[in-house]
Amino acid sequence: MPKSVFITGAAAGIGRATALKFAARGYTVGGYDLNEAGLASLADDIAAAGGAPLTGRLDVTDYDEFAARLAEFTEAAGGLNVLVNNAGILFGGRLQDIDPADHRRLIDVNCKGVVNGCQAALPALRATGDATVVNLCSASAMYGQPELAVYSATKFFVRGLTEALDLEWGEYGIRVIAMWPLFVQTAMVDGLDIGSLDTTGVHLSGDDVADAILAAVEPGPLDRLTHRVHYSVGLQAELAATITHYAPSWASRLLHKYVSHS
Repeated sequence: MPKSVFITGAAAGIGRATALKFAARGYTVGGYDLNEAGLASLADDIAAAGGAPLTGRLDVTDYDEFAARLAEFTEAAGGLNVLVNNAGILFGGRLQDIDPADHRRLIDVNCKGVVNGCQAALPALRATGDATVVNLCSASAMYGQPELAVYSATKFFVRGLTEALDLEWGEYGIRVIAMWPLFVQTAMVDGLDIGSLDTTGVHLSGDDVADAILAAVEPGPLDRLTHRVHYSVGLQAELAATITHYAPSWASRLLHKYVSHS
């Protein structure tokens, strides 16, 4: 039976690219999103390539809906090998200039949505065995980012949750990993006018991140031996991660102050 992957936020951007990559690798792909038109287009593309997609509407902030979609998918696919918690939103600007309702939406989707996915998927992941959870983190979780303060904080949450669950679920044979891209050319950066984007630019595509996700889900011997949890995506993110890891805190602060024009 083919391996299976359940992807949130699959209608566009990173999620769509990831769905197509996994389909090309022979996985049974479940693509879920609020954007039903985008899902229909995704299903057509997978079917045209000879795959058998399973798609459906999903609000990741609703635990009961998440659990129901996962149950439907797992029954149809015969198990759950990979969960990709990709759904996320972004609002940029100074804290006081962003609507409080948008701050709450960031927390609901980026934090609550990932918790819902992990908790709802655990029974199926345990039953399948040798499974992987992929959480979309961000280079903004390396150091708090001006003009992305709440978004950055939600990704720190994802980082902490990933590390904790990777330890908790090791006894079940489940890997929990985080992907760390910098800015990616998707709709999330359209119209985004902040200092760090001006400094770094956008050098990653959805396909770049999707390739990194697929490689992380099918790791080589070294990654398995070292039980790698965090995967920087792209040269800029790798460089930033190295500097942040080894530099003293004052130097990291100066670096991010410079990058963000703060």
